[in-house]
Amino acid sequence: MPSPVQITCPTSGSTAEIAVDRGFNCFRYHAVNPASGLTLDVLDADPAFAEGAGRPSGHGIPILFPFPNRIRGGRYRWAETEYVIPAAVAADDGNGNAIHGFCLDRPWRVITLDENSVRAEFQLSVDAPDRLTFWPCDARIEICYRLDENGLLAEITIENPSGEHELPWGFGTHPYFRLPLEPGGDPAGCLVQVPAANQWELVDCLPTGNRLDVDENCDLREGCPFDQLQLDHVLTALKPAADGPLEMAILDERAGLSIRQRCDAGLFREVVVFTPPGRNAVCLEPYTCVTDAINLDASGETSGWQVLPPGGRLQAGIQLFAGAILV
Repeated sequence: MPSPVQITCPTSGSTAEIAVDRGFNCFRYHAVNPASGLTLDVLDADPAFAEGAGRPSGHGIPILFPFPNRIRGGRYRWAETEYVIPAAVAADDGNGNAIHGFCLDRPWRVITLDENSVRAEFQLSVDAPDRLTFWPCDARIEICYRLDENGLLAEITIENPSGEHELPWGFGTHPYFRLPLEPGGDPAGCLVQVPAANQWELVDCLPTGNRLDVDENCDLREGCPFDQLQLDHVLTALKPAADGPLEMAILDERAGLSIRQRCDAGLFREVVVFTPPGRNAVCLEPYTCVTDAINLDASGETSGWQVLPPGGRLQAGIQLFAGAILV
């Protein structure tokens, strides 16, 4: 199976490319508006990403599993066993913390591929057996990227293939959205919206356990101009849209264009907002749990940490819509 693979929406002509060998990363999404013929280049990635350029976590849509963001010192305890994740196993954030899971830098296996969809899987024991001993049990994730006239859909399935052990896990994506939305536009004028009332107090990017009201620097409920943001914050107390899903957006009002990301409100409890220095891009990262959740609160009551029983299975979805601003 070549990497990358390309899928195409037969009705709109929108295309997406996925680097199968680099964590099944969807690094390019060209959304075509059939009415105007305008193509939006939605994702920010190095043009040579599929050939190995750039960090796996720094481009496109990295997939973060079985934990998103950091585990303090790469250390945690589960079922009376202490685990230490060395830097050679999961990337080190530069401060000694394991970061972003085990599957964003390894090849995945394609299950099905047709014109408008591709489905692939990653199983720890099969695709990264050298990392298996650093997690309490085997873990499997399957993602199907599908293009239709409404946008790009990621259908996510997480399974516990173990017959006897509980699977602790968290999941997130780390999409880099390119600004502005119109060629030749001004990224400074793009508005970033996230319906979050609280933020986690962080020290060196790790939560203290305190949740605070969002301060003026990261209150994105009404939208904040991109040029006013310098963020690497974990937002929570998310308010779903009226029709049910959690929605966050980027609005380019001058161009009359928007990118909207929707996900399951009951599962995705946190959004990390990150403005990578020196880039006209913003990351809106839906997470099922807060950073370092397994150490902060392994019960999941506060942190969102998840546990699947032996043979357990969970499904979720994230959708990207690109087009005119909705009124």
